[in-house]
Amino acid sequence: MTVPIGAPGLDPAWSRFLTVPDAGGTGHRWHVLDNGVRDPRGTLLCVHGNPTWSYLWRRLLRSGPPGWRVVAPDQLGMGWSERLTGPRSLQQRVADLGDLTAALGVTGPVVTVGHDWGGVISLGWALEHRADLCGVVLTNTAVAMPAGDRGPALIRAAHLPGVRAAVTVGTPVFVRAASSLSRPPLPAAVRDALAAPYRSAARRTSVGDFVADIPFAPGHPSRPVQEAIAEGIRGLDVPALLLWGPRDPVFGERYLVDLRSRLPRAQLHRYEGASHLLPEDAPQYAEAVTRWVADLTAGPGPAAPPRTTAAGGTAGRRLWSALADRSGDDSPAVVAPGGSTVSWAQLARRVEQLAAGLAAAGVRPGARVALLVEPSPDLTAAVYAVWRAGAVIVVADKGLGFPGMRRALRGAAVDHVIGSAAGLVAARLMGLAGTRVAAGRIGSAARRALGARHTLGELEVLGRAAPVPAAPPEDADCAVLFTSGATGPAKGVVYTSAQAQAQVELVRSTYGLTAADRLVAAFAPFALLGPALGIGSAVPDVDVTAPGTLTAAALADAAAAVDATVVFASPAALRRVAATAGALTAGQRRALGAVRLLVSAGAPVPAPVLWSLRPVLPAAEAHTPYGMTEALPVTDVSLAGIEAAGTGDGVCVGRPLTGVEVQVSPLSAGAVADGPLTGRPGVSGEVCVRAAHVKDRYDALWATERAASDPPGWHRTGDVGYLDAEGRLWIEGRLAHVVTTAAGPVTPVGIEQRVEELDGVAAAAAVGVGPAGAQVLVVVVVPAGAGRRPGLRGRPALAGTGLADAVRDVARVDVAAVLVAAALPVDIRHQSKVDRRAVAEQAARVLAGARTRRRARPGRP
Repeated sequence: MTVPIGAPGLDPAWSRFLTVPDAGGTGHRWHVLDNGVRDPRGTLLCVHGNPTWSYLWRRLLRSGPPGWRVVAPDQLGMGWSERLTGPRSLQQRVADLGDLTAALGVTGPVVTVGHDWGGVISLGWALEHRADLCGVVLTNTAVAMPAGDRGPALIRAAHLPGVRAAVTVGTPVFVRAASSLSRPPLPAAVRDALAAPYRSAARRTSVGDFVADIPFAPGHPSRPVQEAIAEGIRGLDVPALLLWGPRDPVFGERYLVDLRSRLPRAQLHRYEGASHLLPEDAPQYAEAVTRWVADLTAGPGPAAPPRTTAAGGTAGRRLWSALADRSGDDSPAVVAPGGSTVSWAQLARRVEQLAAGLAAAGVRPGARVALLVEPSPDLTAAVYAVWRAGAVIVVADKGLGFPGMRRALRGAAVDHVIGSAAGLVAARLMGLAGTRVAAGRIGSAARRALGARHTLGELEVLGRAAPVPAAPPEDADCAVLFTSGATGPAKGVVYTSAQAQAQVELVRSTYGLTAADRLVAAFAPFALLGPALGIGSAVPDVDVTAPGTLTAAALADAAAAVDATVVFASPAALRRVAATAGALTAGQRRALGAVRLLVSAGAPVPAPVLWSLRPVLPAAEAHTPYGMTEALPVTDVSLAGIEAAGTGDGVCVGRPLTGVEVQVSPLSAGAVADGPLTGRPGVSGEVCVRAAHVKDRYDALWATERAASDPPGWHRTGDVGYLDAEGRLWIEGRLAHVVTTAAGPVTPVGIEQRVEELDGVAAAAAVGVGPAGAQVLVVVVVPAGAGRRPGLRGRPALAGTGLADAVRDVARVDVAAVLVAAALPVDIRHQSKVDRRAVAEQAARVLAGARTRRRARPGRP
């Protein structure tokens, strides 16, 4: 039997057979894929599970670390290795692997790579070869069954004696089912290649034996060996990397939690959307392993430059310090929608008691607490109490939608949930782990049904008799905040207490905020910062998932409730405020007339939007900071500054703030930003930021964090822009949205701005259609009066000749086609950022249809 040469991605030169004697003196014929590197710097030892074979690791064989040997054997009885006359136990398989590596001359340094039940076998080898071991990589596997767990349901079903023989050996059901778990579905040729070694019942015998050797029951012969390996890895002192597919129906979240408890220092990357066969579902895993191994062997390298100090920083200040400062103040600290008011004295006392109550109830420093509470005094008190107790808030915006929130919060591995009744229902539907604390009014029956162990009120009472916890270290984590998901799955962004405090101090100093100011926060990132800033705040009566529903009247009422001097709001909210200003009463206009400062963030804010607000907020100086969840603010510009900057190829977002460094990584011809950082004027590239308040890391996204933190100490924002001769930053779009034409990269924002200046045009999106490196530029235009509504309404159509000619005249680059649409899709959270990827997909479909129609009707102009 020979390996099928036609398997996609398999190089026949890797394939070799060798006979290896085992401890009993019996020789077994093994099949191994081996990239054949001689005198290697190290070896990747890749071990597959059941019912796959070494083909699973073909991408690592092709693109492994330079100078490293990659060895991927077919376990005995599996793949193209010799078929066995009887079952093989876990202990025997670990010994078999050792015999093979000895025969192959594998010596250290070795990184083991394991998947499925190959994970525990690779770890068994690792424990027996510690002198050679330098790292461990695991993908969707398990080494133990968590307490109370009976094993994966699919494997348990296949383990039943009558079922096992039928589905694992007698038929190819089990073999074919394994590859059917992939998300997205695998190509038929790949599925056939994975199943190729198992075409007959005789060749599937070890598939069934492998299932039978899974030690579900304590009395199983392999159980002691499995338990010894599971406990043994707690003592491994080598780096570890966990790569995980969260949609795995075999090894679900509980197995990942167990692995992380045994390898607490392991790096983790979750490939959202990937299922059980992670090496197939996330092909980029090979690049991640290669980079991780390169880092491993390169040593610590140069230390990241020290972060700059936040402007206006005050030594010793903590996120709750302002509460202590104003603990005797009876003026409003928080005014919630509907008028519910809490004074500074009440808030300070409640936060201290809740922090003590949380600690007494078992919320430990570093524990993660999901907050599923609507904007309210309860939410504010819970946030600051969690911080004061040394725990970590986990916040995912409702605008992500239920699936997005579920993915985010499950991925964050929360330990506790504080929620309103609706929030606790959502937590149950999401399958979140951890103890429950009820916020707001909840009946006893509902409390029991939702599993709430405590209420916030009970924790306050408990805290009155308990000591207030010691303040956590400043470098301890304090928050996991999720991005909007505007450019892909929402990412968890981890902040330490010091980084969050640096953000507070930067906001305070940038805008000259004092205790005399009062804030209306209609912008989610700043809605909870009022108490940290030491200023009273109000949240307007608006759906936080739809900022575009904020009316001028709702804004004015919130301003009146606290005598506001400052307003923070998103561009979508401000558009609606300007559009509804005609309904304001005289009293509401007086309340808005007292506002001295308007800050709008979440997306670049066009000057016309700010101009339109002058009649509504006549005394307010308008500012628009630039930043992102990972670093906010980075730059700032006033309306006067926007006017002074004039026009450019993008949106002017102002100069870097005090203590913030901004440079760019220049774009290559293929729109790859990998050049050395520069601050030279006029150079377009990926915007990179360094400051005291930049996030600590991405949560459970090692590969993303590694790519975004290159060079060390900097954060790559994913935005493209340039610095001008005056030191101002101009944003030209997202790196992922740069159009890669044959003539070079084209950034979209400048084109869109020029098109939007045309009469009769309300909005525009410039996108690329076609293969990378040979894309053509397409401009989609929304005519005036069509309105900005989330999502494309109907199918875009080719623009008329007059409009198309006008767009081409102002674009300054070649435009292949101009389309018109009723609206452009925008992001969920801010309803301001155009989803250019969705626009491009729609444009491609329209143009494909147009070409088809033209081919079908010759002679049509």
